[in-house]
Amino acid sequence: MNRVMLLRQNRAAIFIARLFLIGLIATAVNAQQARAKIETRDYLAAGAPLPTASQDKQIAAALRQVSAEKIKANIETLVAFRNRSTISSLETDLPPGTGVLAASDWIKTQFESYSKACGGCLEVKVDSFIEPPAAGLAAYRSRIVKPTPIRNVYAILRGTDPIEAKRMYLVTGHYDTRETDVMDTHNPAPGANDDSSGTAVSLESARILSQHKFPATIVFVCVAGEEQGLNGSRHLAKLAKAEGWQLEGVLNNDIVGGDTTPGDTLQNKSLVRVFSQGILPSWPIEKIQQWLTLGMDSETPSRQLAREVLAVDQTYFPPLHPRSNPTQAGQLKPLEPVMQLRLDRFLRGGDHSSFSNEDFAAVRFTEWRENFNHQHQHVRMENGIEYGDLLKFDDFQYIAQVARLNMATLATLASSPGTPDNVRIVTSNLDDNTTLKWDPPSTADGPVSYQIVWRETTANDWQYAVDAAKYGATADNHEATLPVSKDNVFFGIRACDPAQHCGQAVAPLPERR
Repeated sequence: MNRVMLLRQNRAAIFIARLFLIGLIATAVNAQQARAKIETRDYLAAGAPLPTASQDKQIAAALRQVSAEKIKANIETLVAFRNRSTISSLETDLPPGTGVLAASDWIKTQFESYSKACGGCLEVKVDSFIEPPAAGLAAYRSRIVKPTPIRNVYAILRGTDPIEAKRMYLVTGHYDTRETDVMDTHNPAPGANDDSSGTAVSLESARILSQHKFPATIVFVCVAGEEQGLNGSRHLAKLAKAEGWQLEGVLNNDIVGGDTTPGDTLQNKSLVRVFSQGILPSWPIEKIQQWLTLGMDSETPSRQLAREVLAVDQTYFPPLHPRSNPTQAGQLKPLEPVMQLRLDRFLRGGDHSSFSNEDFAAVRFTEWRENFNHQHQHVRMENGIEYGDLLKFDDFQYIAQVARLNMATLATLASSPGTPDNVRIVTSNLDDNTTLKWDPPSTADGPVSYQIVWRETTANDWQYAVDAAKYGATADNHEATLPVSKDNVFFGIRACDPAQHCGQAVAPLPERR
């Protein structure tokens, strides 16, 4: 009898355990179904995660040509000019081979040597002008007190396509320097990081990319006058505007030396900051009000250019597998650009703002963590601290990585069809769909496909994408309707060539039919 009862008790326990297990499984299934319902969002169903473009073999080969040794040699030469203050152009007692004018002559010869190596492919130019002293109240804080000669030196690599060559992309750094006293023209102001590093990026980009062919035009620039008030870049930006340059992207490199200070554990050599302009204060007030009302303060051309830098980075600097060796795998060491949603750092400015002010898309690259003992400082040792922007604090491998990211961005954009024109989002009706319309890039010369990209309104970078042809776009009909609510995401349109070189996205503005 006891055995029978024990058997019945065991069977009952097993039955109860099974019921409990079935209950757990049902609960898990219900929870999973509930999550699926929650996660069923139209913008997830309409496209796919933003794809990473395949590497272009020509661009990848060009990046492998970057030489940290040549970058170091260029910076050593720039430092040897001793003090490259812009206003040293007025001095007559400088030792031979020193000062800002001697530096400009050397930069010009470098560009000319690169041109000779590519059979004269570069147009080397000097934008030489006299900067007048400020007048009125502005004269009180002006760093230009006399008419001052300033030279911007640049080289143009014309595009190979007669139509697409009208489209231009520009890389720049400033070659002038300063010490603690911005008006000092004689004490050492080596500027190894600020901004010999950026100048070296322009020079190395010119040396290598001039050996390759691209449909659109690339301009390599070294400007002066930055430390005195962005004088050089402002003049060149206004020149570009006056001459009608179709300038779709400006990459400014300023303080990209990867400062290496003994004992500093917070510098990060795998990161580079990318600053960009939001809404321009100089825009007409009606335009500012429209963009702010629509929440589009991060949809400006400069912010879209920054997102393109991030996309190019994913292609050419992908994260490595934990066990992989970048040298053995033939991959580049990862370098992550970090999008900064502000024009620049606090209390500081840069040459990209000169181009932004002329309504050109422009960004600034700057190392992750600056050491202000090594910027704008009189060279000295004080209380055990070494001050001065000295060569010993530069990381030439880091500068080479920043140069590669600049080159990959320039080459990708110069190979793309450019940016579509007149991008609109139809807002005639209250509905849950989104109709996008656009015109082809004005300088496209060949087959063009269009990629619709979008992101959640809380995200900084593009998250999802789809070929516009999937939703109705054709070679003759540049319109697509997606089953995605326009109120929940930000959209953009990218133009791509058959090899999937895509230009930066363009945000749509409302249109009523």
